[in-house]
Amino acid sequence: MLHIHLPELSGILLTYVLVFARVGTMMMLLPAIGEGSIPSRVRLTLALAVTVAMTPTVQHNYPQAAPAGEMQLFLWVAQEATAGLLIGGMSRIIVGALSTGGYLIATQTGLAYAQTVDPTQHEQGAVIGNMLSLLGAVLIFSTDTHHLAIGAISGSYKMIPPGAALPTGDMAELTIRLTSASFVLGFQLAAPFLVFGFALYAALGILARLMPQLQVFFVAMPINILFGFVLLALLLGSMMTLFLNFYGQQMAQFL
Repeated sequence: MLHIHLPELSGILLTYVLVFARVGTMMMLLPAIGEGSIPSRVRLTLALAVTVAMTPTVQHNYPQAAPAGEMQLFLWVAQEATAGLLIGGMSRIIVGALSTGGYLIATQTGLAYAQTVDPTQHEQGAVIGNMLSLLGAVLIFSTDTHHLAIGAISGSYKMIPPGAALPTGDMAELTIRLTSASFVLGFQLAAPFLVFGFALYAALGILARLMPQLQVFFVAMPINILFGFVLLALLLGSMMTLFLNFYGQQMAQFL
C-alpha cells in the first residue's frame, strides 16, 4: 500500500506532483498527442518528460510548504487537474471539425451508414470522418504543429495560474467560440459536396418529372457515391491545408 508522508511532500517534490497533475490530464486530451491510438505508456512517458522539463520554470508559481492535511493536497491536485482538463478539452474541440465535416460528407454521398471504428478514439463513426480524423493527426505530426499542443501546456499557466480562481466566464466564452469556429470549418469542408448534392438531386428531380418511369433512386446513388469520391480525391489536399491553418490559428490562443 502506498503511504504519503505529508511533511516530506514539500519543495520541488510537491511541485513535481502538482505539475504532473496538470500535464498528465492535458496529455490525455491534446490533439494528436492524446489520441486513443497512441499507447498509454507513450503518453505517460511523454507527460513525465514534459513535467521534468517544465517544473523548474514554473516552480515559483506553486507553494513550497507541505500541505496542512490530506484534504488540502487533494484540493491542490484537483485544481491542477481541472485546469488541464479545461485546456485539453477546448483543444480537443478544434479537431472535432474534421469529424463534423466528414460526417456531413458521408451523409451527402450516401456513406453515412458505413460505420467503422475511429482508430484515434476507438469509437464508431462515419468512414470518411474517421479517415479525415486519422489523416489530420498524421499531418499534425508530420508538419511539426504538434509543438503547438506542447506549447499549450506552458501557456496554460498564463490562462489559469496555479492557486488562482478558475476564470469560468472566460473559459465558457472561449469554449463557445471554439465550438462555433469548429462547426463552421466542418461545414466549409463539406460545402462542395453539399452544393454538388443539391445540383445532382435538382437535376434528377427534373429528370424524374420528364421520365416518370425512370427509377431515379437507383440512378442517383451510384452517381452520388462516384462523384463524391472524385470530389474527395480532388479537394482532399485543400481541405487538409485549410484544417492545418485553422488548427494553428486556434491553438495559438493557448500559447
